[in-house]
Amino acid sequence: MQNKIMFLVGLIACVISVNAYAAVTEVIEEVEVVDEDVSAAAVADYQVEGSLFQQITELEQEKILMQLEKERAQLDLELDRLAAEKIKLHMEIDTLSGRAEQQQQEIETQKAKLEAEAARIEREKESWMADAERKISQQSSSVARSQLEEVPLVDITKKYRLVNVVGAGSQLQATIEDLDSGQSRRISVGRDVDGFTVKSISLYDGVVFVDPEGVTQTLNVSNGK
Repeated sequence: MQNKIMFLVGLIACVISVNAYAAVTEVIEEVEVVDEDVSAAAVADYQVEGSLFQQITELEQEKILMQLEKERAQLDLELDRLAAEKIKLHMEIDTLSGRAEQQQQEIETQKAKLEAEAARIEREKESWMADAERKISQQSSSVARSQLEEVPLVDITKKYRLVNVVGAGSQLQATIEDLDSGQSRRISVGRDVDGFTVKSISLYDGVVFVDPEGVTQTLNVSNGK
């Protein structure tokens, strides 16, 4: 009997549990439906303008924009620096090019001056050599002429001896003696003696002879001593 009672109590408890679970489940489903309706309505009625979400979003956007502006400003500075460097480089290239052209022009000018100086020196050298050759030729001719004058074809002093001079003024006459034959002959100015012409007769200087080349020889008393 007791066992039956316990069985009935357990059965009743099971039924109550099943009914309770079903009721709870139904309540949960109704709550979820209500929550979904409330969420949909809330989403529909939510105002984005001026909301905290919008403020946070705008702040983030401003932060990103400020970062982008900063990076763009940095890029602009880099571009300006590169442009300045490029201009400076072009100026240096132009300066170096102009300096190179100036140096090349100076080199060409110096080269032209050196060539002109070399040509002038060469002309002076040629002129000097021509003058030297002319002077040497003249000196050689003078030396040869002097040698001819100093060494006459006939040495009158070796052939004759002055014996005496007689007369007065322009009438002076001289007596000379041939050293080879011992013969004496009287001569006066203008007489010819072995190709020589008597140029003058003097008591002090003796007899002056001149040959056809204009070379003079003097025969006086001292020649015969």
